[in-house]
Amino acid sequence: MQPMLAAVADGIPRGPEWVHEVKWDGMRVLADVRDGRLVLSSRTGRDVSVSFPELAGLTDTYDDLLLDGEVVALDGGLPSFAALAERMHVSSPRKAAQLATTRPVTFMAFDLLRLFGSDLTTQPWSARRELLERLELHSSAWQVPPTYDDGEELFEATRDQGLEGVVSKRRTSLYAAGRRSADWRKSPHRATLSVVIGGWRPEVGTTNRLGAVLVGTPDGSGGWEYAGRVGAGLVGTAGARISSLLEPLSRSASPFSNPVPREDASGATWVEPTVVVEVQSLGRGSTGKLRQPAYLGVRTDLTPSDLHEVSDA
Repeated sequence: MQPMLAAVADGIPRGPEWVHEVKWDGMRVLADVRDGRLVLSSRTGRDVSVSFPELAGLTDTYDDLLLDGEVVALDGGLPSFAALAERMHVSSPRKAAQLATTRPVTFMAFDLLRLFGSDLTTQPWSARRELLERLELHSSAWQVPPTYDDGEELFEATRDQGLEGVVSKRRTSLYAAGRRSADWRKSPHRATLSVVIGGWRPEVGTTNRLGAVLVGTPDGSGGWEYAGRVGAGLVGTAGARISSLLEPLSRSASPFSNPVPREDASGATWVEPTVVVEVQSLGRGSTGKLRQPAYLGVRTDLTPSDLHEVSDA
C-alpha cells in the first residue's frame, strides 16, 4: 500500500468539518505489524526497516496493525530533516543500531489503516482516529501526536516554534491510498524544496571532487527547469555520497529545459535527473534561481515523478 497524500492548501481550511495536525519535517513511513514482524515502508514502497531498529518494539504492542505516520529526528528539540538524513540511507544493521543510540528517531503515528485484520481505509478519518487514540501508543520511540480544532491558531503556533507547518484533514475523509486528495491539505512554513540533480561542478582546484550540484524543479511540461547551483552543505561525507550516486548517471547534454547560465554550466558534468535531494533557501530571486540554497539530504523516499505530481496538483 502507498500512503495518502495531501494537496497544497491556498489557506488554512475553516469550519468544524476540518481538523488540524502539525506537519513534521521527516520521512513518511507505513508501519506494518503482522505475525510478530514489523515492516517499515517509505513512500516509494522501499523497505526501510533496517534503518530504524528502535521501532522494532512496535511488534510488542498489538498482533496486527498498519500505521501511517512520519519518522522524525530531533535537533535542539525540533524535527530536522538534515538530522534525519543520517538515518534514512543506512542499510547496515550494526551502524543503524549505533545511530539509534546517538541519533534516535521518533515515529509520529497519525493514522490507523488496519487493526486485527480489518481494513479501516473505508472508514472516515474520525473513526480511524478514535481507534488510534484508544490504542494508547506512547513510548520514547513512537507516539500519537495531538490534533487541533483551530487551524489558524496552530499555524501561528507552529511558525513561532520553528515547526514545518500544518496539515488539515476533513473529518469525513476516507483513506485514498496512493492518491493526492483535497481532503488533506498541507500548509508549510519553511522554505525547503525537493529538487532533482541535473549536473555537478568540481570543487575549485580539482577536476573530480564534487563541489556543487546543479538542480531543477518541474517546468510544468514534464521536464526540468534549472533552479540554481547548490554548494553549501556538500562537504565531507555528504559530497562523497552524492558523488557515488551521480557517477553512473552521466549524460552528454544538460537535462534542463531552460538555458543554464554560463557561470554555472562551465566545467559541469551533466547527469540524468533521477536523484532527488532536499534543499533549503531564501526563496527564488528575480531570475527564478534559488537564493542561497543549502543541501539538506537525499530524498530516497521520493522519485522525480513525485515532484511532477506535486507541481501538477
